[in-house]
Amino acid sequence: MSPTRRTWRGTLRRLPWWLAAAALAIGCLIWIYPFLWMVSASLKTSAEVFTKGLDLLPGDPVWENFERAWGSAKFGTYLLNTVIVTVATVVIVVVRCAMAGYVIARHEFRGRRIVMGVLVATLFVPAGYTIIPLVDLAQRLGMLNSLTGMIVAMSGGAHVAAVLLYVGYFRGLPKELTESALIDGAGFATVFFRIMLPLAKPVTATVTVLTFLSTWNAFFLPLVFTFSRPDLRTVSVGMLAFVGENGTDWSGMAAAATISLLPVVALFIALQRHFVEGIAGAVKS
Repeated sequence: MSPTRRTWRGTLRRLPWWLAAAALAIGCLIWIYPFLWMVSASLKTSAEVFTKGLDLLPGDPVWENFERAWGSAKFGTYLLNTVIVTVATVVIVVVRCAMAGYVIARHEFRGRRIVMGVLVATLFVPAGYTIIPLVDLAQRLGMLNSLTGMIVAMSGGAHVAAVLLYVGYFRGLPKELTESALIDGAGFATVFFRIMLPLAKPVTATVTVLTFLSTWNAFFLPLVFTFSRPDLRTVSVGMLAFVGENGTDWSGMAAAATISLLPVVALFIALQRHFVEGIAGAVKS
């Protein structure tokens, strides 16, 4: 067989791979284009946002948009509030859901199936139905206009997906781990915090990312909890500062959105490997 014919056969054999790679590249470009356009709009004037349409290259970068978003719109304060609420919520959700998943997966008790059924049933309850009793309870406890109340409200939900991820992962771990620890005299807290929770690092990364995203982007609940305290707004609610009676500061809003997305992108890049392992491990179990 001639070298030329062999080369053509190899090319034809790889053609499906090249077509799949091209399709994925086009899909990725379409997927990330809104993010690229937002970053581009943050460096444009308000007029350029409309006149240049879908063009990603700003004429003359306007870095003052970021200064206006950070200072004049008080986005620095909103970002700090969001970090406090998000970090506290993530810690509470991870510990609480990990404990619930560990108990359901590794301990036999009466009503376990009922508990699982109730948890799954809460997936079908719209979040808007719980906002009225939640706000009423927070008001009675004196926690309505505070970051503490917001943290308790954000972390106090069922978080069924996180619990089920931990249940699936803990079920796949060998029982000899806990049995040997119990023989050595370890209690529940020791077994959970020193053995089981460290082993569940992939699931913890997954739950951290999911909870971080949902809390960071939450709008309705932080809006209700900061009606009379604008200084406690989060970044999602703080976007309203760019909407005025006579117009909207689109370039300033794009700059603020870019600032608010940087921590999310950085977290996902840092935990993406553990995130995929956690999803795969829980589904496999």
